[in-house]
Amino acid sequence: MSWSVEFLEEARRDMRRLDHSAQIQVLKGIQKVAGNPVSIHEGGYGKPPGNHNDSSLSGLFKIKFRDLGLRVVYKTEMVDSIMKIIVVSARSDDQVYREAARRRTKYDL
Repeated sequence: MSWSVEFLEEARRDMRRLDHSAQIQVLKGIQKVAGNPVSIHEGGYGKPPGNHNDSSLSGLFKIKFRDLGLRVVYKTEMVDSIMKIIVVSARSDDQVYREAARRRTKYDL
């Protein structure tokens, strides 16, 4: 069973900033993970982002695109089987994780 994927509006803008080939790779990766986005400890693909600069990212998961230098941070909503994409950004200096923490606070995720 594949989960529904929803993007925050800012995450949609993040995607539009990527070049076309990167967009395709990221969307394919998201689609693959949407098949089972729960934690790797529960048999899924979800990997916790860890503790970056004391930002509260518990309950969120990441998808790494090493070749592209990108990360996607998302949250699962178990009740409705929704995978909510919070941010798509370069990993440089943990920027993606700071932005994820900011958007999480803004949208009370």
